[in-house]
Amino acid sequence: MVHWTQYISAIGIPIIAAIAAWVAFRQFQIARNKLKFDLFDKRMEVYGAVRDALGSISRQSSLTQEQQIQYLQGTRTARWLFGPEVFHYLDETLWHKVVDLEFQNTMSKDSAEPERVKHIQERTETFTWMTKQYKEFDALVAKYLTLKN
Repeated sequence: MVHWTQYISAIGIPIIAAIAAWVAFRQFQIARNKLKFDLFDKRMEVYGAVRDALGSISRQSSLTQEQQIQYLQGTRTARWLFGPEVFHYLDETLWHKVVDLEFQNTMSKDSAEPERVKHIQERTETFTWMTKQYKEFDALVAKYLTLKN
């Protein structure tokens, strides 16, 4: 006759293994969620730097040299945190428009009349484009800033 302790011993090992597997799976889920949160946090820093720059441009129609440095420092990690399309947008498209706007601001003040009018028109076009970038940028980074379980 088999003693009841042998039954418990026989089922105890698989139960312990199942509990260990469940704990390991939960640790994996926690680590994955922590990584997602850390990425989200870093991406939000870049997002904030871009939004700050766009806000300054909308209010002042320019960026100070300090604000330009803050933009560049805030977006330097975008290459590794976002896809290539976001990096290209921030590094090429948006940054070049910032530089263009600063050039047009300077030239609209310092140029002679015929050139001045041309630079004011270009500045207006660039400024209009920049103010539309809130929605464009949000749409571009939306998939990277969505936390899902």
